[in-house]
Amino acid sequence: MDFIKRNLDYIWPAVGFGAVCISFWLLYNEFAGQEIGPQLIAAFRAIPPAHYALAVLSTLLAYAALAFYDRIALTHLGIHNISWRFVAACSFTTYALSHNIGASVVSGAAVRYRGYSSKGMSAAQIAILVAVCSLTFLLGEVLLGGVGLLAQPHALARTSGLMPEFLRPWLANPTNARWIGAALVGAIALYIAGSVLRLPSLTIKGTRIEYPKLPVVLRQMVAAPAELIGAAGIIYFALPEAGNPGFIVVLLVFIFSFSAALASNAPGGLGVLELVFLKAMPGAPQDGVLAALLLFRLLYLLIPLGFAIFVVLGFEKRRLKEALQHHHHLAEEKREKPE
Repeated sequence: MDFIKRNLDYIWPAVGFGAVCISFWLLYNEFAGQEIGPQLIAAFRAIPPAHYALAVLSTLLAYAALAFYDRIALTHLGIHNISWRFVAACSFTTYALSHNIGASVVSGAAVRYRGYSSKGMSAAQIAILVAVCSLTFLLGEVLLGGVGLLAQPHALARTSGLMPEFLRPWLANPTNARWIGAALVGAIALYIAGSVLRLPSLTIKGTRIEYPKLPVVLRQMVAAPAELIGAAGIIYFALPEAGNPGFIVVLLVFIFSFSAALASNAPGGLGVLELVFLKAMPGAPQDGVLAALLLFRLLYLLIPLGFAIFVVLGFEKRRLKEALQHHHHLAEEKREKPE
């Protein structure tokens, strides 16, 4: 265990790199012998301009909801003196970087610590903020996953091919899918009930952790689904009409694939996301699915990453300027101080 702790900084990147290599090998086998370039260009040209616009709007919805994650966490902590502008910039930078780097909880915590510590927040407060944001995302997955399976129980069978052999017949059963959906919705109901009943707080290693109050919980139930719906909408609007299974199925496949990508620790879920979607969309033209996923990467990952780099550089430039001014001020005071 001590060995793992000492080498964690090397283990996580190795896991992510391994996941990327395996995914690319599987994808290579999937497209072996095909001319992908011309087909991809044709697939991009086949996307209607209106659908490109809707994909952009979906991206804006997703990142607006992600900014709301941080505001919800700050409300839970009782912190109201940090401007919306700063919260939005910090949230945007956090997710734009962590989605691309991988190990999102660790990398996201590092970015948030750098930002929110400059506003006077303690390490314990930032740790709770990160935990609440992660919880909000998880709640969105559970809620939409449960509702989606109740509405489209056959969707689970699309991912059964990626599961162990002994699980496939069980997952392909719509009745089982409905039971899973009901259990997921029930878990959300219990979480909300805990807030209504005002469950007591916990103290762990001197840090008091309070159960989220109902206004916070209700905001979580809005922000998390909005983010996932926006992100899945990018892919949905870019998919070809032929073989498009509908938004609910696309949403469920996205939740599964994005969760698999996060679990793999692969930077940006590179290869993992594509593999799951291609396997789960056998009725759609594979080049069209791949084009939709590439557009998702462009809008949801790469373009935000480019903007985030400039935000980080601007922030660090201001911090350096403030530090130099403070040092200069101390030097002036020292010179003026009488011997």
